[in-house]
Amino acid sequence: MLKKMGEAVARVARKVNETVESGSDTLDLEECKLVSFPIGIYKVLRNVSDQIHLITLANNELKSLTSKFMTTFSQLRELRLEGNFLHRLPNEVSSLQHLKSIDLSRNQFQDFPEQLTTLPALETINLEENEIVDVPVEKLATMPALRTINLRFNPLNAKVRVIAPPLIKFDMLLSPEGARAPPP
Repeated sequence: MLKKMGEAVARVARKVNETVESGSDTLDLEECKLVSFPIGIYKVLRNVSDQIHLITLANNELKSLTSKFMTTFSQLRELRLEGNFLHRLPNEVSSLQHLKSIDLSRNQFQDFPEQLTTLPALETINLEENEIVDVPVEKLATMPALRTINLRFNPLNAKVRVIAPPLIKFDMLLSPEGARAPPP
């Protein structure tokens, strides 16, 4: 077990170093068995955090993200968090004023993360395969850049399905009522 943990830590360190050394705008920590965002990464990336526009933390074991994560990477354009155990976002997600796309699919959200409705550049929200029942349709309808929201395989209430279509100017992807996600 310690050997596997050591390998995972080495993999994260290698990926972070690649980002710093190459001057890349991408930090890819997909499938690194992370249960939280490593605090040490903030120090390593402190001189390049404003240059990072895409962070992938997909398919880890994250239960939450901190406010420091959101404020440190305030220049993000895309955030990929699919396949974790997230159930909420910190309020500081509102500092991501340049964010265009967020993927929160296959997590554990029961409530729609309403902070996303304050992001002026947000074009795409993916919340497929969560446990969301209600959606702030009126707030979503006022988002200037929103083009697509994916809510497939969520147990949405009937009210959302009826109210949404006449109010929205973007694509809202829904599953048929009662549909279940296919097994992994």
